[in-house]
Amino acid sequence: MSFLAIQGLHKSFGSTQIFSDINCEIAQGEFVTLLGPSGCGKSTLLRCIAGLTPVNSGQILLDGEDLVPVAPQKRGIGMVFQSYALFPNMTVQQNVAFGLRMQKVAAEESRQRVKEVLALVELNEFAERYPQQLSGGQCQRVALARSLVTRPRLLLLDEPLSALDARIRKHLREQIRQIQQELGLTTIFVTHDQEEALVLSDRIFLMNAGQIVQSGDAETLYTAPVDAFAAGFIGNYNLLDAEAASRLLGRPIGSRIAIRPEAIAFAELGGIEAHIRSHSLLGNVIRYRVEARGVELLVDVLNRSAADLHTKGQRIGLNIEANAICEVA
Repeated sequence: MSFLAIQGLHKSFGSTQIFSDINCEIAQGEFVTLLGPSGCGKSTLLRCIAGLTPVNSGQILLDGEDLVPVAPQKRGIGMVFQSYALFPNMTVQQNVAFGLRMQKVAAEESRQRVKEVLALVELNEFAERYPQQLSGGQCQRVALARSLVTRPRLLLLDEPLSALDARIRKHLREQIRQIQQELGLTTIFVTHDQEEALVLSDRIFLMNAGQIVQSGDAETLYTAPVDAFAAGFIGNYNLLDAEAASRLLGRPIGSRIAIRPEAIAFAELGGIEAHIRSHSLLGNVIRYRVEARGVELLVDVLNRSAADLHTKGQRIGLNIEANAICEVA
């Protein structure tokens, strides 16, 4: 039996439908990401699981118990928000201990649990500081510690990294994943950042317009998108209609296709004739915009050295891996 099962969940605000007939299952200890564009319903779904937003119909079964009629504070769920939501007049230690105080945990046990969780998020030396004395990344770790100290059955993370700079985001997401695995804590993470989803998740639920359009591990979503939306949201696929695909590949193609930029290789001799239109440096990858048989494509190649750089207008051949061509709806 799944640890968390969402069955036929429906939510609307007045005449505006947010999502309908959401069905999914999550195993105990699994790290699942709800990924999708703004407005697709992912944060509302998370708030419904937490009990912060009521549902119109459906069930949310946690370890066999339907949470829908259960008050938020009795669900055994920890939640971390993008905005930290720390008490500015409390120290780090007091902020983390707040949930235990609400649960009337004995003082000595509370001190021990706070100490343990602050060590887990590497903040013991900041225990007596106030939120305004901390960086954004440190504040988010305090918020995480505050959720973990109550020993929740389920941890919900609502875009907790989106307000942080790139370097801190990368470090903190690694910490979150390490802590989650160490504790074996079932976790649902909301983001619109595909890289975060691909790096962190055991499974990804890709959402669009209030529906889960595809679910699976990172490799499945990246290499086998089910439709044009999935291909456009995960990675930087080249999406071609049937006419453009037939022209590019030189044979009849009956449907729209998607081709990953890194699955197209440059060939000095042979291949599909193309010319370079422009290029962009993306760190260790150079992204070329090329034209071949009247079709514009993105091609990603490793940035090895300046000597390997192809220039605007240069003629080049293209080789496209056959198994990297996906038919999409």
